[in-house]
Amino acid sequence: MSVTTEFTSVEAQAIAAKKAAKVLSQLSTAEKNEVLHVLADALEKKTNVILEANQLDLDTGRAKGYDAAYMDRLALSKERISEFAEGLRQVATLEDPTGKILSSWTLANGLLVEKVSVPLGVIGMIYEARPNVTVDATGLALKSGNSIVLKGGSSALSSNQAIVQVMHEALDHTLVPKEAVQFIASTTREATQQLFTMKEHIDVLIPRGGASLINAVVNQATIPVLETGVGNCHLYIDVEADVDKALNILINAKTDRPAVCNALETAIIHKDWLIKNKSHLVDIFNKHGITVHGDEMAQTYIPNAVPATEKDWANEYLSLDLAIKTVNNVEEAIDHIETYGTKHSEAIVTENKETAKKFMSLVDASALYHNASTRFTDGGALGFGAEIGISTQKLHARGPMGLPALTTVKFIMSGNGQIR
Repeated sequence: MSVTTEFTSVEAQAIAAKKAAKVLSQLSTAEKNEVLHVLADALEKKTNVILEANQLDLDTGRAKGYDAAYMDRLALSKERISEFAEGLRQVATLEDPTGKILSSWTLANGLLVEKVSVPLGVIGMIYEARPNVTVDATGLALKSGNSIVLKGGSSALSSNQAIVQVMHEALDHTLVPKEAVQFIASTTREATQQLFTMKEHIDVLIPRGGASLINAVVNQATIPVLETGVGNCHLYIDVEADVDKALNILINAKTDRPAVCNALETAIIHKDWLIKNKSHLVDIFNKHGITVHGDEMAQTYIPNAVPATEKDWANEYLSLDLAIKTVNNVEEAIDHIETYGTKHSEAIVTENKETAKKFMSLVDASALYHNASTRFTDGGALGFGAEIGISTQKLHARGPMGLPALTTVKFIMSGNGQIR
């Protein structure tokens, strides 16, 4: 395929999505909910078809030597397909974010002003290995009245094509035109860059993946970007931390699913707590196969800890590696997070309410936890249904982005002949 033909194809898909968005904006909440149930049922019915396609991607990934974390994000199973189908059904139960009168007032001249929530229009979604994003993003887009143009990574191409094909076949039996869900199958750099620049057809671009992908989108796109962020997440264990709480939270945040962005990457531990509870830490590290990258004090008290470098403090391992930084107080912990954090999710374990309050007020992140695991930074866990990403920026949306993040506003004025 020539570059010119490819560009034409990508633009044609965006134009078709924009046209379909007009249809979507007119549907009732009940009609949109019915579509989500149809899609969920179709995905579960065609599980074997999707798994066969996913196996092709997994075979290619193994041949290319993808690491375990990447393969985990890429892999589907009957259970995972059921989970993202159930996510669509959960989204159907959520309140429709569109058509809401957010505020209203009447001017002195009698003109009624209403601020109303409306769909963004067309969402461009660019992401890497996770095929579940194809479903999650589509469900949230359709429920909020938006069309979506999907650009998944080449590593999940077969999986994504199969999923979109199943959804297209299902949409043929609904009020939503299948053109509302577009998938760009091309894996060329030119097609991706074309997606970045179609401001006249796409209203917002959402990147979801590693730092290099996100930075490329932010730096190159001419379309407004809802920036998601990588998760260099920290847990500060204070000198007044309860031992059982601290250990359980650390284990969960690090080992429950190491390859996701809300997993723990650095434990910041008060030196006195470390000295007192070193044997407990060593036990859980050995039990769970955690490799510690520690500063000088951590190496002293944790056998087999490897020396941490500057790279370790900034690293999103996405594995069973854990950096450990020791500090003298909460202020030093906050300074470390300020230097190396990605504004994703940060946690403190302490029984001192004033220390917790200081941490929560001074740490800049989209999600903060006191005596709880960072693994809750997730749309499903927080009751949003599926999420379209976790925003670490500050404008328009921040944190797990559910349905409200995919809307904007219109000001609607009603009068009886007023002029200015």
